[in-house]
Amino acid sequence: MKKNKVLSIIIPVYNEKNTIEKTISEVKKVKLKSIKKEIIVVDDGSTDGTREILKKIHKKDKKIIIIYKSKNEGKGSAVRIGIDKASGDFIIIQDADLEYTPEDYNIMLMPILKGYADVVYGSRFLGPHRSFLFWHYIANKFLNFLVNILYNTTLTDMETCFKLFKSEIIKNIKLRSNTFTIEPEITSKILKRNVRIYEVPIQYYGRGYEEGKKIKAIDGIKAFLTLLWYRFFD
Repeated sequence: MKKNKVLSIIIPVYNEKNTIEKTISEVKKVKLKSIKKEIIVVDDGSTDGTREILKKIHKKDKKIIIIYKSKNEGKGSAVRIGIDKASGDFIIIQDADLEYTPEDYNIMLMPILKGYADVVYGSRFLGPHRSFLFWHYIANKFLNFLVNILYNTTLTDMETCFKLFKSEIIKNIKLRSNTFTIEPEITSKILKRNVRIYEVPIQYYGRGYEEGKKIKAIDGIKAFLTLLWYRFFD
């Protein structure tokens, strides 16, 4: 009997007490075609009550893998831990704030399942989305432009957090970033390996800072420097 493929869903979380329960519920609810789900939550040292919510969730569902870090180090650190722990055939990153919806998992999986791709990026700019903050939009466009020049490609959303990989691809890449620079690092190292990247349109429900958005202007500068570093020095 043919064994079902498994999608490992990594949820890095830091101080998201208002959304983490709904995020996990939405992930569990989504129906995948002939694919099982492995849910891995990595708490990056939350102090707002998120950790206590996760403990209650785990009591009800022991199948969910929850890792509690002793201190906050950044999203990249949580993602790397999740990738190491994942045992599925495919791996996707799911932010805990629901800016990206699990409803789009099947759209993300399709190019890999049909043999078109090794990595799939969900592009916020190709699909329906909430209006972007202007300077975030400009920063994203600039970083995409830079990536496309450096690697002779045509990505529309390098900084998307919605990335899906064949496990053997991402597990064989040495990642170093602890912070939001994990996004440009992943993109740089994937493009250097000449793997097949496919972009699909996704829904995007971007938050404002008053709703808990954490990324800042300095992270855009770090992303710029990260792209240059991994292109020419690593």
